[in-house]
Amino acid sequence: MTDTRRTHLLATLALVGITAAWGSTFFMTKDLLERLPLLDYLAVRFTIAGLFLALLAPRSLRSLSGSSAKHAVLLGAMYGVAQVLQTAGLILTPASVAGFITGMYVVLTPVLGALLLRHRVGVWTWFAVALAMTGLAVLTLDGLSVGYGEALVLVSTVLYAGHIVGLGVWSKPDMAIGMSIVQLLVIAVIAWVVAVPDGIQLPGSAADWARLLYMSIVAGALAMLGQTWAQAHLPAVRTAIIMAMEPVFAAFFAVLFGGENATVRMLAGGLLVLAAMVLVETLPRRRVEAEVTHLSV
Repeated sequence: MTDTRRTHLLATLALVGITAAWGSTFFMTKDLLERLPLLDYLAVRFTIAGLFLALLAPRSLRSLSGSSAKHAVLLGAMYGVAQVLQTAGLILTPASVAGFITGMYVVLTPVLGALLLRHRVGVWTWFAVALAMTGLAVLTLDGLSVGYGEALVLVSTVLYAGHIVGLGVWSKPDMAIGMSIVQLLVIAVIAWVVAVPDGIQLPGSAADWARLLYMSIVAGALAMLGQTWAQAHLPAVRTAIIMAMEPVFAAFFAVLFGGENATVRMLAGGLLVLAAMVLVETLPRRRVEAEVTHLSV
């Protein structure tokens, strides 16, 4: 196995691990948000995540180039605004519909790449995208309505897709930690700005703090770092399809630890998404580095 193929494999495994970490937070977040306002949760979570990485690697910020810092601020702002819009949309939208619309970044990522960067996406990759979307629909969708809430969630999904495309373009392995810190702190600032007018409520028990620390450090700081590093080596479309495994892991952990019952629908949807990920990872392709576009501006 060549060094490039080995790095590609490690990046893929990192993204799978990240989506597993994100999926593991769903049932914990649902429980925590019964006692903590969502925007307060986001503000505290991303503040802890950003400070954790900053304390872990303080020199990474000083070594961050001007262009990488600028890109990280933009990417963090996109992600932070997406979080706020998605939160507002969730208030007005059934969770199943919001989950499906959010999963549409699997389609929007190659579309944005084609429109903004003139990426050429092959037929089999489009087939994998369609397969992943079908799996997401089977896994999450139970009726579909279109209204103001759905529109807000859709806008947030476009921003999430833009974040994936942007990371694929601008992420550099040697700048991954610094870019991750900046992104996390920008997300935190946006969440604080929205949450502060109503006051900030903190967790009231040790158990809730433990959940929040797990979601901040493992599913926040380390996940952002892993995604930023992985996208320096993987095309954005492949990243989006791999990340479509998040609701599959969410369903898995909800059954394993959250007391939910497994259903045929969960199994069928999960297998379709898994098939899309396997397909896109086994497609014949030219050298991986030729598929990853980087811009220096």
